[in-house]
Amino acid sequence: MSQLISIVLPVFNEEPGIQATIDTLLNFTEQQKEDYELIFVDDGSKDKSVKIIKQAIELHSNIKLVEFSRNFGHQLAITAGLQYTSGDAVVVMDADLQDPPEVIPQMIEKWHEGYDIVYGKRMQRDGETVFKKFTAAMFYRTFKRLATIDMPLDTGDFRLMNRKAVKQLQKLHEQDPFVRGQVTWIGFKQTSVKYHRQERIAGETKYPLSKMIKLAIDGITSFSMKPLQFANIFSVVPIVSGVFYLGYLFATGRYTASSVGITILLFTLGLLLLSVGILGSYLGRVLDQVNNRPRFIVSETEGFQERNKGIHHLDARQMHN
Repeated sequence: MSQLISIVLPVFNEEPGIQATIDTLLNFTEQQKEDYELIFVDDGSKDKSVKIIKQAIELHSNIKLVEFSRNFGHQLAITAGLQYTSGDAVVVMDADLQDPPEVIPQMIEKWHEGYDIVYGKRMQRDGETVFKKFTAAMFYRTFKRLATIDMPLDTGDFRLMNRKAVKQLQKLHEQDPFVRGQVTWIGFKQTSVKYHRQERIAGETKYPLSKMIKLAIDGITSFSMKPLQFANIFSVVPIVSGVFYLGYLFATGRYTASSVGITILLFTLGLLLLSVGILGSYLGRVLDQVNNRPRFIVSETEGFQERNKGIHHLDARQMHN
């Protein structure tokens, strides 16, 4: 019996290139010995992405759509997509073809060798600015130093997971999930395949600087308590520094009341604000968990055996009860 591979693709305003993605994936899957289902998760697109996907569903029974009621974010789109898969293994990839489908057979080969999770390791990134490449490299290396998990460097969400790994991911309940960190956290036997990340075929990146910063904060605050320790240390630094500097000024006579006061005030205020910001990030995550709101809401699905409309998703605990 042929194995089924589910491919989960988050979509957000991909109208310029979504048809090319569909055609490329259909052509790829037709040449493989495994069976494939393509699950597109629309994250509140405002363009014609959903319309194009629905047209493809009418022609191809292996294409499916999960449509959010609004934009909930890329990581939650992945999380939702995993819940709708039925494959023996699941591949997560972007819908802009930056993750080349030609890498999937290499991942499947590693899976057949006994690995539970096979992630793509980016050796080259085309079509990205020097600034984005630099900030991405800095994030992964900073995360590796701070986090309690050993997440591999230069990896995104492009990966294959077997059914056992997917079931464990579905038990995690974070309101703001950092999926690649979660995949590392659950453990199991993992390995990588190297690949060349391609330039987007069309459209613009859906991860501008603001979203990159949020993803970095979510990732670090999900898997590291060290920033809280830094906040405590930084709170002591201005006090000790102020005492020693004030003593120096009095000993040398090189001081005025205003210069001393303003210098200490600004320095102390800056570090205290940094500490408050770090604490606020953690408290915000606690508040999200306490509110216990639905992580996402699905307004409609298409292409599945039963078309479900108005599905109101709560959390993973309720889904598996």
